[in-house]
Amino acid sequence: MTQTFTTRTGNFPIGFRRGGSAWQKDLDGLLAWSKSNAFACIDLGGDAAQAGVKIVSAGLKIGSVDLLQGKDVISADKAKRADAIAKNAAFIEACARLGAHNFFAVVLPENPAAPRAENFKLVLAGMQELAPALEKHGSRIVIEGWPGPGALCCNPETYRALFREVPSPAMGINYDPSHLIRMGIDPIRFLNEFADRVHHVHGKDCELISEALYEVGHEQGGIFTPGHRFGGNVWRYTIPGHGQMRWPQAFAILKQRGYQGMVSIELEDENFNGSTAGEQAGLLHGARFLAGC
Repeated sequence: MTQTFTTRTGNFPIGFRRGGSAWQKDLDGLLAWSKSNAFACIDLGGDAAQAGVKIVSAGLKIGSVDLLQGKDVISADKAKRADAIAKNAAFIEACARLGAHNFFAVVLPENPAAPRAENFKLVLAGMQELAPALEKHGSRIVIEGWPGPGALCCNPETYRALFREVPSPAMGINYDPSHLIRMGIDPIRFLNEFADRVHHVHGKDCELISEALYEVGHEQGGIFTPGHRFGGNVWRYTIPGHGQMRWPQAFAILKQRGYQGMVSIELEDENFNGSTAGEQAGLLHGARFLAGC
């Protein structure tokens, strides 16, 4: 059997999240490249029920798949919410047959202008209704803490409230330390608190740019200080190893807490994105770094 990338600590399989560039849309070509370069798994989008057949047939694993109609799942419109739950129930069943049990989501509201406390009540209602469909197949939603417009589950207080109010084992975390670092939240302390809810990991890092922070601070955007693709004035997302994250420490915690999942590189780095050669290099550099952690 061909050896694939795994982390040094924990022996966690290493793969990547499928992107939208032309070479990644060519699934057959993507699979051939992935296998020849020792990747173990691929994260998929809403086409997972179809694309996943090829992934599994090629001998790779599916890391996560994107939940369908995420905003509708937490809609204030009960009919819209029910329709989204029903569609996801069928999707979850189809994906579970392929061994895919992690359903990726970011929790963004339909109406970001509404009070966050009111929007959070809708999150609780939607997740309570979704949980039985996940539990039926031993699956879980893995929520990534991207702090997008009106984000409702991206920091310790909101994750903690979700797990308290919806204690189903189907409620989980996609651990992406880059977002925590960007927000000023200690990613290691977060993992110590929430490791038991982590079912998938994104291999993505974040660089904090101290000179730019001095120039513009946290509160204002820069006028003369340039911003960054996949970032802002004072931070930018990077491949693993090019940012602030303490990966060996994180993997040690996950190993100690019995983590059984994978690590998928989410490539968002201005130094690599934008060309086939650059993106492939970024994925390989990231995988080699993680394999040494």
